[in-house]
Amino acid sequence: MATTVQTGSAVHQAERYDNSRVSEALYRLLLYGAVILGGIVFAIPFYWMMRTSVMPTTQVYLFPPEWWPERFEWHHFKTPFAVFPFAKFFLNSTFIAAGSAIGAALSSSVVGFSFARLRFPLRDIMFVVVLATMILPEHVRLVPTYLLFVELDWIGTYRPLIIPNWFAPAFYVFLMRQFFMTIPKELDDSAMIDGCNPIGLFWRIHLPLSLPALGVVLIFMVTAQWNDFLYPLIYIQGVPNYTVALGLRLFEGHMTNNMQALMAASILGVLPTIILFFFAQRHFVQGIVVSGVKG
Repeated sequence: MATTVQTGSAVHQAERYDNSRVSEALYRLLLYGAVILGGIVFAIPFYWMMRTSVMPTTQVYLFPPEWWPERFEWHHFKTPFAVFPFAKFFLNSTFIAAGSAIGAALSSSVVGFSFARLRFPLRDIMFVVVLATMILPEHVRLVPTYLLFVELDWIGTYRPLIIPNWFAPAFYVFLMRQFFMTIPKELDDSAMIDGCNPIGLFWRIHLPLSLPALGVVLIFMVTAQWNDFLYPLIYIQGVPNYTVALGLRLFEGHMTNNMQALMAASILGVLPTIILFFFAQRHFVQGIVVSGVKG
């Protein structure tokens, strides 16, 4: 009798195990299907740009639209450089994005380390004040900031687009502070016993360990500065000083009837940020995950 009961229990457990495996397989199938479907949906606009940029004019405005060109016309990618100094636009955007990203990474890491590891009066209150600045809309600060840059004689230069990012933007301070909070304090104690001061602690211990979070800051800042349209429009003067975003808008005004050249210019404009993400996506994902572990 006991043997029969044990056999029935084993069969029941085996059935439950099989059911759980089927449920898990079904869950993964639905999850992967949703991810693939979402990827296709988000990839369609980029494919549409690429398809239009190399498509003959006779196919562009057909309805219903054709998804594959009859022949590939790559010469449309030369048009932006022939009409405007797009190479100069790329250099200008690269200079602004690189300068802003380096400044934001260095300054936010120092301030984030201070809030995470150093003890000083009103530390937590000051951190809340820093976070509160993110609530203030940028458009509210636009006029007083512009008047300040007028007094500094910075209008018409790249300084209003780069130098403010060297003063620890609040979001990146929060990101770096959250990352530093995940580093074990035993490392700090060991370094202090060995005679390391706070500057050495930051430079030798915390900064090398924070490369994933710094990668996130660099990606975010480069992407934001590369795609920014409003502030370059306000502060930059003269077509040779334009960024890619301003150049695309200028090109759109001159090439309204040339959809292929417009799409080619758009692809060239977004391609650097896409390449950057694909090369740095491992650090990007790791930094995002680790930075949100501890509050």
